[in-house]
Amino acid sequence: MQGIHLFELASRQAEWLSVRQAAVAGNVANANTPGFKARDVEPFKDVLQQTQLTMAATNPKHLEIDASGIAATTMRKDAIAEQNHSKNTVSLESEMVKSGEVNRQFALNTSIVKAFHRMMLSSVKS
Repeated sequence: MQGIHLFELASRQAEWLSVRQAAVAGNVANANTPGFKARDVEPFKDVLQQTQLTMAATNPKHLEIDASGIAATTMRKDAIAEQNHSKNTVSLESEMVKSGEVNRQFALNTSIVKAFHRMMLSSVKS
């Protein structure tokens, strides 16, 4: 029997979200600093690619999903490098969007972990 890695995965994402939140906060704090270059962390999917966790079909009735059918969005390079007159590349609008994304991802992560925890407790009690 293989171990259940959901808690490890959720913990990794929470750590990544904490780092991203700190990067966004640093960008906002330095929005008026001349010459400051906005920073961001690498996407979580890239961090996840570096781990050994993989999805596996444990039942022959599981469906195989081709990753090419999933649409992905990427940030435009020119949107990241916009500078104002003081050579600062921080856009408060994009930082607020990133902050909202971090908040939603934290909430989703927490909800999934709580649901999985309740499911594990109910299976142990049975």
